[in-house]
Amino acid sequence: MSATPAILLLADGHVLHGKSFGKIGTAAGEICFNTGMTGYQEVFTDPSYYGQILIMNNVHIGNYGTKNTDVESSSVKIKGLIGRNLEDKYSRMQADDSLEDYLIKNDIVSIADIDTRALVTYIRNKGAMNCIISSETTDIEALKAKLAEVPEMEGLDLADAVTTREEYELGNPTSPIKIAVLDFGIKVNILKNLTNRGAHLRVHPAHTPLKRLKEFSPNGYFLSNGPGDPAAMPYAIETVKAIIQEGLPVFGICLGHQLLALANGVPTYKMHHGHRGLNHPVKNKITGLSEISTQNHGFAVDADKINEHKDLEVTHVNLNDESIEGFRMVNKPVFSVQYHPEATPGPHDSRYLFDDFINAIKENSK
Repeated sequence: MSATPAILLLADGHVLHGKSFGKIGTAAGEICFNTGMTGYQEVFTDPSYYGQILIMNNVHIGNYGTKNTDVESSSVKIKGLIGRNLEDKYSRMQADDSLEDYLIKNDIVSIADIDTRALVTYIRNKGAMNCIISSETTDIEALKAKLAEVPEMEGLDLADAVTTREEYELGNPTSPIKIAVLDFGIKVNILKNLTNRGAHLRVHPAHTPLKRLKEFSPNGYFLSNGPGDPAAMPYAIETVKAIIQEGLPVFGICLGHQLLALANGVPTYKMHHGHRGLNHPVKNKITGLSEISTQNHGFAVDADKINEHKDLEVTHVNLNDESIEGFRMVNKPVFSVQYHPEATPGPHDSRYLFDDFINAIKENSK
């Protein structure tokens, strides 16, 4: 581990001292934590983490190195990394780089030698807030001034920063299952789960209007995950409203789930500290079964308002805090979940949702 000192400053003035890891520099964003023990590289490249400083709560991160194919997007999306033991040595023969080399190549400032369990407890009590990491200055007042310039996550539309710039197609071009995908920060393995089931996809930038989506002649629509505040995306909400009126099957994940709720008049809210990890228990209210899920979100759908909505049915709830994890429209083939059924990393309990979507398209096309 580097001998270069590094500082972590939270927006409430809390200061922690550690050691530099990765790039020497300064990085700021909203602090959040992930409780997963594995899959750190997939987590780092998840576009839904854009704009955030990530605490990896597991004691050892980096011990199996990094591999060029273990990614959910084309680059690291976190703004910075906080760890207890960030490991430069690794055991996996197939690895392409050490964690530190990987972070340096991706310009990620990190801090190690932090008591992450104590820090996570602190965030769970105090709530999510902005923070700043620096390994280039120890001037607390200067860091406070920089941190004051960082915008709050609430009210930010970050999909623009991570969406595709150009349309592209994936899957079998002769497939009868054609899905128009709206990319707000989509993960690679969501696309794989759809193409592995025989679908032909055209992936569109976040601001694409319905008119352009329809030119693909889809028989289903997919609304992706992504970062930021869904309520700050009126353009997407209006497009989703129009998509619903098409009467075709629609599946939304995470941010897509929140946008579907907003399109139906159900508000979203900023959570105290969010859900991020690989072991969140969810109850499927339709089957009565539980699922262990992968999650990454800092906003959620208002439970009271959705339960009052006559056209919506809650299908999944979080067994830890009873927050809304899924719903469907009563009279349309439209459904969504807050968590990540592709689960990379994580358990595959919920991958049946992709089958449900494909089957809904097949049924609707008869």
